[in-house]
Amino acid sequence: MDMTEPTFPGAIPPERRRSVRSHSLTLNLLEWGDPGTPPLLLCHGMWDHAHSFSVLAPLLAERFHVLALDARGHGDSDWAHAYTWLADLGDIVAVLRSLGRPAQLVGHSKGGGQTTEAACIVPELVTKLVNIDGFGPPPMPNPYDRAPAELARLFDLRRGLSRRDTWRPYSSLDQLVERRRSQNPRLSREWLRYFSFHGAREEADGWRWKSDPHMAHGYGPWRPEWIGPRYAALRCPMLAIVGSETDTWGPLPEPILAERLAFVPDLERRVVAGAGHFVHIERPAETAALILDFLEQ
Repeated sequence: MDMTEPTFPGAIPPERRRSVRSHSLTLNLLEWGDPGTPPLLLCHGMWDHAHSFSVLAPLLAERFHVLALDARGHGDSDWAHAYTWLADLGDIVAVLRSLGRPAQLVGHSKGGGQTTEAACIVPELVTKLVNIDGFGPPPMPNPYDRAPAELARLFDLRRGLSRRDTWRPYSSLDQLVERRRSQNPRLSREWLRYFSFHGAREEADGWRWKSDPHMAHGYGPWRPEWIGPRYAALRCPMLAIVGSETDTWGPLPEPILAERLAFVPDLERRVVAGAGHFVHIERPAETAALILDFLEQ
């Protein structure tokens, strides 16, 4: 039976769970480490979930109270009626406020971008920030140059999504693994089986992803050129981590990345050899060492 929980070397189940209310939603968090130690909040990327940190988090929990958030529409957090960038930022701020004292932030991919902006919004709640390959996409054509066609495409997409409220079922967990591996071929099947088990649920007609299919369509007008200037508002130090290997989702070409990071007032940069976009999954020990060294300076 697929219901047997897979294991993965170094992956440790969370020691506790907690929930936080934000904008009428219940957000799920996983916890590792002593609650008496300084808090460290982990935020994942799009289509991921809190268990994607199940190898990294225990390494950080040797010195911190680690909490990993399931973003709205992901994992075991509630689905929402709409998804906006600002709503995600509000969720991160709600979690930070619930901790009762300033925290360290670590974000990957979309979570890296959002933790960076959250640190700008509530600088009094964030002491240090680690952004793992969350520096946005490369420049793209201006959507306003063809606004009618883009609006038509968006409306057609929303119309199609409105006819379904869940994902189609897959007959086995292995099918989910292969689906995810087609997007992230650097990640092993062993890892993706662990990841997919926690990111999906088995129902009477098969396996379905837990993430809301509407989640990726609602961020509104936005340009990559806006990313770098926003970094100038940071009041805490940032550690920027990328992998050395070209991957489906990154890293950005160095000239673009350097141009954006030039806006960060207090910056350290590190490259993890042999890792692609999922640096913390491919090289968890090296990534944890870099994070701990930075946070404890």
